[in-house]
Amino acid sequence: MPNVAPPRVLTVGDLRRLAQRRLPRVVFDYIDGGADAEVTLRENGRAFEEVTFRPRQAVAVPQCDLGTTVLGTPLRLPFLLAPVGSSRMFYPRAEELAAREAGAAGAIYVLSTLSGCRLEDVKAATAGPAWYQLYLVGGHDAARAGIARAKAAGFSALVVTLDTPVAGMRERDIRNGTRELVAGGASMLPFLPQLLARPRWLLDFLRDGGLMHFPNVVPPGRGPLAYLDVTAALEQTTVTWKDLAWIREAWGGPVLVKGVLTGDDARRAVDEGMAGIIVSNHGARQLDGVSATLRALPEVLEAVQGRAEVLVDGGIRRGGDVVKALCLGARAVLVGRAYAYGLGAAGGPGVARAIEILRADMIRTLKLLGCSSVRELDRSYIDVPR
Repeated sequence: MPNVAPPRVLTVGDLRRLAQRRLPRVVFDYIDGGADAEVTLRENGRAFEEVTFRPRQAVAVPQCDLGTTVLGTPLRLPFLLAPVGSSRMFYPRAEELAAREAGAAGAIYVLSTLSGCRLEDVKAATAGPAWYQLYLVGGHDAARAGIARAKAAGFSALVVTLDTPVAGMRERDIRNGTRELVAGGASMLPFLPQLLARPRWLLDFLRDGGLMHFPNVVPPGRGPLAYLDVTAALEQTTVTWKDLAWIREAWGGPVLVKGVLTGDDARRAVDEGMAGIIVSNHGARQLDGVSATLRALPEVLEAVQGRAEVLVDGGIRRGGDVVKALCLGARAVLVGRAYAYGLGAAGGPGVARAIEILRADMIRTLKLLGCSSVRELDRSYIDVPR
């Protein structure tokens, strides 16, 4: 296992490099890549670079409080681990490992419907709160069964992803032969060398059961959804606004929508009774050319007017990025690639290191700003370009 302790790993970028060394190209690019020309992928990060800090000097800040509440749940950290599908390709039992580290750190873990681990096992692995992210893959009956299982297992909120009527055009996945490798047979042969070039990963992958099904998507009478069925299943089960009514009724608890980028959609989500809105472009993996999420955040906040909690994801690689989003008004942020690189680099210790990097970055940033608590952050601490 790679050493992820300082001084070797100081940043999320260091974890990214370790993940790239350990993982086959097809798996690393699944984490690292975006849709089409990856314009939005680059813009997600650039948006944070354009926001600058306005520090208050000569202020003593002996301690910093990173604690906040999200949907009434107290957290020690103002970020959540975002749902990342197929994480078990990165490391054995990956979703359970990530959930455990999130709970230990005082953060929420959000489990993807497209997990390789049973949702009951993931919830049991964490000492903290967990949310369940919902796709309607497999049909409404399969979704209802998944909702019931998540509720029984103790997940405390449901996150409905809106922006996947079809899968995005992820060119790296196509060029790396993802479909051929999943399908097997003679068509996979040209793409096998990238797997064989990472024998330690391959051995771990095979010991963990190899290419998995999705144990949390069980269409009636069919058993768990096969890995190859996902793209077609997404196209057949688009989430529409009218679906939110039966989803809320089936869940019976707080529901958030993920994938909102405009004020109009934000107002519609609030009107549909959503407790929270996640400003997201799916990590730039769906429609290329949409707004960077940090740029979309103010419009959504203006539309919501405090009637629902607003969170944001996309492009967050440093604790300073978290601080900038909180200054703009986000209740909290979600990080995806930051901890996924950690998973790919070293499993649970990699996730723990990613969380610690962001936590330490945030404390240092707050002290340099002259601010003692994330609850005190507002626009007075930043300059935002027009």
